[in-house]
Amino acid sequence: QVRLVESGGGLVQAGGSLRLSCTASGSSGSINTMAWYRQAPGKQRELVAGITSGGSTNYADSVKGRFTISRDNAKNTVYLQMNSLKPEDTGVYFCYADIMSRIGVLYPYWGQGTQVTVSS
Repeated sequence: QVRLVESGGGLVQAGGSLRLSCTASGSSGSINTMAWYRQAPGKQRELVAGITSGGSTNYADSVKGRFTISRDNAKNTVYLQMNSLKPEDTGVYFCYADIMSRIGVLYPYWGQGTQVTVSS
């Protein structure tokens, strides 16, 4: 059973920093893209940042220059370093991963989410 487990969320003042981590377990297949999404109250889930297995990254315009995504392939872990946080960054942050199955099919997996709250 594949699981994605996030950690690192919490309450922080505007201008502060947080680092999120997400580790994939239970899979013998290779992990392709890993990403972070977020969902604010009353809004749709949106992509925050993504990173391929080769290290190519992409970011939402709203977080460019403030957030950095990275991954440790040996640990099946993806990180999101969030600096200069703003109240509009508040939401539930979800980890996402594409993982190859034993029969060569790529499946999407989601973590349960971790709350990030930025106070003004």
